[in-house]
Parts: sequence; structure tokens; C-alpha cells
Amino acid sequence: MNYLRPFELVAPTAAIGAILLMPFGPLLFPRAYLLFLFTYFITYLYLSINHFFKFCISARKIKYNIRQWNATQRVTSGDSNTSSVAGSLSGSPLPTPTRTSYTPLSDFDEMEASLKLYEDSHWIHAFIIPNYAEPEPLLRDTIKRLANHRILAFLADQNFVSSTTLITPLHFRRNAQTNYVIILAMEESELGHEAKAQNLKDHFTNHFLHFIITSHPSGIPGEARGKGSNVAYAARTGAQELIHRNVEKRRVVFTVTDSDSAIPELYVTEVEKAISQAEDPYTTLCSPPIFFSRNSFEVPAAVRVTDTTWSIMVMQNLSNSRGLSFPCSTYSLSMVLAERVGYWDVDADSVGEDMHMWLKCFFKTEGAARTVPIFVPINLTNVQTTGYVSNMYARYVQATRHMNGVADVAYTLKSAFLPKQQNNFDSKSLLPLSNKYGNYFSVANLFDKIVVCFHVLEAHLIPCTSGWLMFAAVPVMQFLLFPPHPLLSYVAPTENPILTSEFYATLWNLVKIVTVLLPMPLFGMLAVYENLHRTVDRELLRKSRTESRTWRNILDYVWLPVAAWLFLTLPSTVACVKRLIKHEDKYIVAEKIFHEEPENKF
Repeated sequence: MNYLRPFELVAPTAAIGAILLMPFGPLLFPRAYLLFLFTYFITYLYLSINHFFKFCISARKIKYNIRQWNATQRVTSGDSNTSSVAGSLSGSPLPTPTRTSYTPLSDFDEMEASLKLYEDSHWIHAFIIPNYAEPEPLLRDTIKRLANHRILAFLADQNFVSSTTLITPLHFRRNAQTNYVIILAMEESELGHEAKAQNLKDHFTNHFLHFIITSHPSGIPGEARGKGSNVAYAARTGAQELIHRNVEKRRVVFTVTDSDSAIPELYVTEVEKAISQAEDPYTTLCSPPIFFSRNSFEVPAAVRVTDTTWSIMVMQNLSNSRGLSFPCSTYSLSMVLAERVGYWDVDADSVGEDMHMWLKCFFKTEGAARTVPIFVPINLTNVQTTGYVSNMYARYVQATRHMNGVADVAYTLKSAFLPKQQNNFDSKSLLPLSNKYGNYFSVANLFDKIVVCFHVLEAHLIPCTSGWLMFAAVPVMQFLLFPPHPLLSYVAPTENPILTSEFYATLWNLVKIVTVLLPMPLFGMLAVYENLHRTVDRELLRKSRTESRTWRNILDYVWLPVAAWLFLTLPSTVACVKRLIKHEDKYIVAEKIFHEEPENKF
């Protein structure tokens, strides 16, 4: 492990260096420090503007997918003036055709093209739901939403011959009973996990193709407790069980999700479309945006704002033209790809399981693995406890755990630049890497590797440095170089470059101007997000106006500076510094209060 130490020092050096530069930079090397600040702030501003445009693209695509889905649902299900598909399937007579019952031929052509991929129920979706000490009602609600998925498709012999064709011969081609597998990943160390898991399995009897329960043992040598090790155990055990039940591994798509994720069936539809259209479905990872709208009005505004900005960061990350974007919380990949790379890592350096698995797939396949963004938001719950202070603390604990993913900095640099070791692929893997990947990516993929390294450094080092430098660098330098009283003077006027050099005086003014401009792209993204949030609430989640955000919620952003420092800068700094002294953190999950809705019949 000694050869890894230089890479391990990158993150803590950046965090500690940002703090030490603020007082010592103006005193010891003010000229170089000014140049550094200007370069840092200009780079940050450029990245923020780039993120703004990428976020706008993601927001537009999310709206488009939702509205296309709703339009398809209206055509297939009818409206208040026509009978529903369910009614026709149950034997209800069809209404007399009217002009409102028809759809233009061009719409039929487009719809037929989009639905022809689903005429054969090919893919088996295995949902891995890792959990530890989560409320049983929350897990039941998450699974129930999957059980309710019913994906419609046109009959293969449907004829679209005229603009007066009436869509009636529809039927359910597949649903949770035929194509969904639940892999409920329990932790053996949780008291009462057997009873909880069995209760859930009994509750959903006959609602899924298979319902598999795994219990991850504690104390396995070399493993760190957390989501990653639980997912790894569940995936391996679940894969063996599916093969034992004669499910072909080529057909299985793993979807790793959190216990509070509300996955709409539109997500599954888009995943199938993405994988079916991919050049190589077995090097494809599907990644959706995250969205917080289940209990957002029941948590402090600072928590709400933090999760809003987190959603924005994930959404803008998806609009990457090269497919080099990282998943967060929920993502899908084939069982073949998971097997090819040796499943999920389980050590302490893989605590950020979602990003780490993407990086592992990318490097283990010599850059062949790529992300296909799925522009369908996954609705999550905010951390919620009883009491304002305890809720803020719980969110801080969650942020600290998330920021421990900074371990991926060393992993990425090592994988990109150190000599390659022989890939330890499973000897039984169906699809070993072809020569075209090895020959091409060994030379031409260097650029992609550099881009990946840059994105990883941006994701983990910007949080631990920008908060200190953006908030304090200019005020501290102003105080040290231009003290309010002569007795507080630390730098002689003759040694002050701002007073003795016109160039540095101009540079100092530019630094102050750029500092004011730094948050502007974020404000723009927040404005776009407000409109997007209401669209998702009303058009996808079917919430009423009173249940969704209004423009009055803009007052939430008063808490933005507090949230940025308390839930971003401070936790990321602590996580970076802890890389100097490796130790396993206590396994703590974010507390969630969940009120289950009245039980409805499936």
C-alpha cells in the first residue's frame, strides 16, 4: 500500500492547504497568492456556467420525457370522454368512435417506433434494496410502488393504416409478476431483520417473479460495513439464486436503489429503451437524477435547500456528451457487467458505492463502460428526525458519510496512471472484453481517463476548498493587507504588491469582482429548478398545487450559506483530513420518519 500514499495525500493536502493559504498566502507570497485566487475563481466560475447550461439541458429533457409519457398514457388509457384501457380489458363495451378518439397517423408512427422495443418481454429487472434499521413501512411502500408497475404495449400485429384507426387492442405485456425480482438486502447485525424481511415477503406474495432475501454477515475480514458491502453480497447471492432458478444472466438488469426510492415505471421503460438501443448493453450503466419531494415540507429549510442543491449537482452531471457521468443513489447495469468487473468492492475505500462502482466498471473495461442518462427523477425522502436541532445534526451525519467517498480520488488516480494489473474477471463471464476495446482504449482513451480524473477531483476537492476560499479568502486578505488600524499592520506598504504594482492592483480588483459573480450561475440553476420541481410534482407525481412548492419557497434560500458550509464544506473537509488516518467509521444510517398511507389493494 505504500505506493498509494502519494495519491492518498491529494485530498487532505487540498483541504488543509485551502485553510492554511488564507492567512499565510497574503503574508508569505502575496503575488503568487493573488494569481492563485484569480485562477481558482475564474476556473470555478467557468465550471459553474458550464454546469448551468448542462442543468438546463437536463431539466428540458426531464420535462420532455414526463410529457411524452403522459401523452402516451392518455392515448393508451383514454380520457374522461372515452373508456379506460382497464375497462376495455375487463369486458366493458367500447364507446362509439368520435373525433376525439382518433390520433393523427404521424403520432401512431412515432408511438409504434418507440414501443416496438417492448414487444418481447426480454429483460428481467432485479431491484437490489439494501437497508439497515429502516422502518418496515418505508420498505413496504418502496416495494409496493414497484409492484404496481404495469407496462402497456401494442400488439405486434397492430396495423396503423389510416388516421381514423382507433387504438383498442392493448394488453399488459409484462408487469412486476412477470419481469421484476426483488432482492431485499438485509444486514445480519440488525436485530429482528429476519422477521421484517419475512413480513415483507409474505405481504408481496405473488406480486413479483421472484422475491429473494439476503442477509449480509457482519465481521467478514477485509470488508467495511456499509451499503457497498451489502450490495455486493446481495448481488452475488441474488445472481446465484436467479441462475439456480433458470433465469438467464444475459437478461438480468440490476437496479441498485435506496430503501426510500420511489421508482416510477417510466424509469424502467427508459432503462429498457436505453439498453436495447445501446451498441453494447453489457457495458452500459443507466443513471437517473434524484429528487426530494416526499417529505420536504416536514424538514428544516436548511436541509431542504441542501438536498435541492444536491439534486441540481446530480442533474447537471448527467448531461455529459461522452457518457462520463456518475450515478447517485439509484442506477442500473446488467448482471453480465457486474460479473465481468467482479461485482462491487467491499473495502473502506469503496464507501461511495455508486460512484465507485461506475469508476470500477470504467477502468476494468478499459474505458468501454459508459453512462446512459435516464431523465426520469427518482423521488427520495429527506433525512427527518423529531426536533429541529436533531434533524440538522442527522443531516450533517449523512453529509459526512457521503463525503467519505473522497476515497475515490486516490482510487481514480491509481487506476488511471499506475501500471495496469491483470484484470481479475470471472472465468465464467459470458462476455470477455473484445480486442477492439483493448487496442482502442489503450491509446485513444487517455483523454477520457483524464476527463474522468478531472470530474472526480472536481466532485471531491471543490467542496472542501471553495467554501473556505469563496467565503473567507478576500476578507482575510483585505484585513491583512489593509488593516483597519496601523497597530494591526502585518505587511509594510512597500511590500504590499497591490500598492506598489498596477498589475496586482488591477488583479486584486478583478478578484473581488469575480468573487461577487461566483454564486450567480447557482442562482440561475435554482430558478430553473423551481419551475422543474413544480412540473415534476404536478405532471409526474400528480400532486395538487397545495402539495407542491410555490414561489414563497424562495425564502428557503436564505439558508443557502449556512447549508453550504455546514453540510458541504465542513463535512468534506473532515472527510479529506481523515484520509491521513484511515479508520472505519461507525455504521450509522440517516434516520427517516415515515407515515404509511392507508393500504390499497394492488
